[in-house]
Amino acid sequence: MQVSVIITCHNYARYLSRAIRSAVNQTISKEEFEIIVVDDGSTDETKKVMKTYSGRIKPLILRKNVGLAAARNEGIKSALGRFVVNLDADDYIDENLLLLEMMFLNANPSWDAVSCDYYLVDDNEKHLSRISGYEKPIACGVMFRTDLLLGIGLYDENFKMREDEDFRIRFEKNHKIHNVELPLYRYRKHENNMTNDKQGMKLYKKYLKTKHHSK
Repeated sequence: MQVSVIITCHNYARYLSRAIRSAVNQTISKEEFEIIVVDDGSTDETKKVMKTYSGRIKPLILRKNVGLAAARNEGIKSALGRFVVNLDADDYIDENLLLLEMMFLNANPSWDAVSCDYYLVDDNEKHLSRISGYEKPIACGVMFRTDLLLGIGLYDENFKMREDEDFRIRFEKNHKIHNVELPLYRYRKHENNMTNDKQGMKLYKKYLKTKHHSK
């Protein structure tokens, strides 16, 4: 098992099938990767969508909503792959993402993780703009060596937002994330994006500063 793709979902049933389909349709051999779908206490049709992919995904059902950081941690803890890639339930990936990022990590043993560029897309999957994964990093579409994730203690579950920023600060203290200039990830922009919660983002920015500046 080379790669574990982890999809976390909380009430995003309307997008989930697209995310799973993009993971199922990867160009590497089916034996080389697994798809872990974490249902983070959803109250919509998420479980129904997951059932339609029975046999192709590894389902993890959390009874209550624990938040993105904790849900990701559950997925990583059950991962069998040497590498881990996060995929948000409202996004999707290019069919070659796993192949290309895995090639980079296998060919460069000193690389700790590899990210990629991404397209910002709208609800109709129209490409709005191409963004550099190096200049504007996101949590998803990055392939990490699983042992290094476990080594830094995974995601801080106190963060209900900006958990990826906290994680990256901790990861990059001792490890390097290289970026491949290929747009392999699709970041969907819609009215329910978590980053639209300005008040919450502000609150956790403060928490982020306090945590890392006090050390």
